[in-house]
Amino acid sequence: MQNSSNGPLDGIRVIEMAGFGPAPFCAMMLADMGADVVRIERANAPARGIPIPPTFEVLNRSRRSVALDLKTETGVATLLRLVDKADMLIEGFRPGVMERLSIGPQDCLARNPALVYGRVTGFGQTGPMANVAGHDLNYIALTGALHAIGQPDGDPVVPLNLIGDFGGGGMLLLAGMLAAHIESLHSGKGQVVDAAMVDGVNLLMASTYGLRAAGVWRDARGSNLLDGAAPWYGVYRTCDQRYVSFAAVEPRFYEELIRRLGLDPETLPPRNDHAAWPRLRQVIADAVAAMTLAEIEQRLADSDACYAPVLSMAEAPHHPQMQARGSFVQVDGVVQPAPAPRFSRTPASVRSAPPAPGQHTEEVLNDWLRE
Repeated sequence: MQNSSNGPLDGIRVIEMAGFGPAPFCAMMLADMGADVVRIERANAPARGIPIPPTFEVLNRSRRSVALDLKTETGVATLLRLVDKADMLIEGFRPGVMERLSIGPQDCLARNPALVYGRVTGFGQTGPMANVAGHDLNYIALTGALHAIGQPDGDPVVPLNLIGDFGGGGMLLLAGMLAAHIESLHSGKGQVVDAAMVDGVNLLMASTYGLRAAGVWRDARGSNLLDGAAPWYGVYRTCDQRYVSFAAVEPRFYEELIRRLGLDPETLPPRNDHAAWPRLRQVIADAVAAMTLAEIEQRLADSDACYAPVLSMAEAPHHPQMQARGSFVQVDGVVQPAPAPRFSRTPASVRSAPPAPGQHTEEVLNDWLRE
């Protein structure tokens, strides 16, 4: 699948050192936005991660793949020649790995002083845990985020790896890369972007830490306004075993929710009485449990009750809102999220399906190095 739209990053050249999680997520977004991203696969390297066919490696879409043996002088020399032509390089290895391959920041910036060299790790490039192995769950555990997720008196709940890998890692790296590139256009100088997932998750928790400092957020799980404790901010089960979400934080939205559910506000405890939250939650739960999802939809859809059904990944792409915005696309038969955000003049697009490792080696070398 090819798209003629160039995107807002047309003309930007990016080297992505093949990896998993946040680095390829950042590379995917840069590529969807029009950058010429070349994914460097290590030739003869053992397979890692979950072994699935390249078609399903959605994070690898919109770019070309080159295979180089970085354990040889020829492979390293070829990569450094590509660095000469690049605007950005991103890698997600442990600290020191790129340096041992002679393609660390000093090596690359010596050849290309304007290069933006992005590094994403779990614990960062420095500190006592810099070289310790970990994954998303470990990173969010260290920041306070994992502790805050769960039911009252229950264990912390393991979320999807969205908070550390993609929100705290990939998005943070993307913001840093774009900021550093903009600065380089003025200064002519590149720099190293150190994106640590623990730092990114800490930033995502900024508002929550502010609430805690103000004394309006408790460390106890499931006891706060936005962690499922508030009766009007949570998930409820219908009589046909489906789930709905309510997030009626503001009083007028709460009043709309209560009215649409057919409840009498005069018989309910005050919404801000923390001690009465369990009783109020039970009243709402009973009301929802007496209806099917279709009946809830009929009552609350298109209202200001801050309601949405809880959809599965099989259902979400078919929801009218998603379809109206084209929020999902199909590439080689694989349904996947469409590029975002939306640009009015230079739209992003899925420019190609995920490549097989090394699929474009000769093509890219001829393209980038012929100048």
